[in-house]
Amino acid sequence: MNTFSPADFYFTFLEEGFCAHDIVEQRMKELSMSDDKDAFYVADLGDVLKKHLRWVRAMPRVTPFYAVKCNDSRAVVMTLASLGTGFDCASKTEIQLVQSLGVDPSRIIYANPCKQISHLKYASAHGVQMMTFDSEEELVKVARCHENAKLVLRITTDDSKAVHRLSVKFGATLKSCRRLLECARELGLDIIGVSFHVGSGCTDPETYTQAISDSRCVFDMGTELGYNMTLLDIGGGFPGSDDSRLKFEEFTAVINPALDKYFPADSEVRVIAEPGRYYVSSAYTLAVNIISKKVVMKEQSTCEDKDDGAKDRTLMYYVNDGIHGSFYLFLIEPAQALRNLHKKPKPDERTYPCSIWGPTCHGLDRIVEHCILPELQIGTSFSRSLLRGCAPPSKRRVPTACRRATTESSLVLLAKPRPARVL
Repeated sequence: MNTFSPADFYFTFLEEGFCAHDIVEQRMKELSMSDDKDAFYVADLGDVLKKHLRWVRAMPRVTPFYAVKCNDSRAVVMTLASLGTGFDCASKTEIQLVQSLGVDPSRIIYANPCKQISHLKYASAHGVQMMTFDSEEELVKVARCHENAKLVLRITTDDSKAVHRLSVKFGATLKSCRRLLECARELGLDIIGVSFHVGSGCTDPETYTQAISDSRCVFDMGTELGYNMTLLDIGGGFPGSDDSRLKFEEFTAVINPALDKYFPADSEVRVIAEPGRYYVSSAYTLAVNIISKKVVMKEQSTCEDKDDGAKDRTLMYYVNDGIHGSFYLFLIEPAQALRNLHKKPKPDERTYPCSIWGPTCHGLDRIVEHCILPELQIGTSFSRSLLRGCAPPSKRRVPTACRRATTESSLVLLAKPRPARVL
């Protein structure tokens, strides 16, 4: 079990009317009085709770199994464990983390279709039975290393409209499912259900309808072959912030009728999902500090241009976290970078075209290629919401005594980000 020193613990409660941004502003004011201006996170665990209550209201039939790989902050996992969620673990390390908090193995699904043998043996030794697969080779491996496995067949989906496609890497086609079911029967393995994932950042809710329909077909195949299949895992892909193009309820408005049609409540099929970013995207805020800046002047071709050289300025800002740290997702999602940048200009304040760079000497460490900002000075701090649950804090904060956060008061966690990797 992980141990933490008292210096790692820093929790506070916000009363009604305050939010995590207030803590960010307060902390930045404190840091402005000292030379210690490291980047830091604020995690609003009350926001995680609100997301859970929203889930229960919108999809009461579907039990969330939080995808630990999204953000493995111990505080987040503790919060969700106390709320009774299950956990989607993709590795031995994630299983260890979840079980160190007292979570029963029945609340864990080892949702990685390509498991390392040592990790598979660890799951077997620690009672984790539910796990996914999508190939004959995986079945052979499971038969050799985990005789008590409860297998879930992962199928492919049309994830062409997702930000991050997953079916290009995982999932069995419908044509191959019967062969896999027969192979499992020959090996004496127990298949209890079907799973799918429409891709992270799904932009088309109707994708779930087709995937649920395909799952029904596989269930019927299983019944023909003598399996008692009782679990449907609808994966993730749910939006985690209200400024997403589609709201969470727009997804549930499609999923619920599809479940009622293909897996009605009286079918006794348990339905779970694997939300990750849904729970943590809006809960995290990152504050960074400008450690350097450079003014780049464009070439002036006319005397008239020389009269107002300021309009030809482009500003380059360098901050103390970057692509090799908390902003690594912006290598593949650059459009998300400044959606919630909290450094808006005043009405009469002049703005300039800018770029924002991380602290390493790597040329790829560019967070934002182009944005419009007022001129900022070295030492200035600004913050943005950590969209899609970016990198988790390197220091997890655990309260020694705290009351449960409610919708009227939020438990807020402060922590430093992981250090950037210098290449």
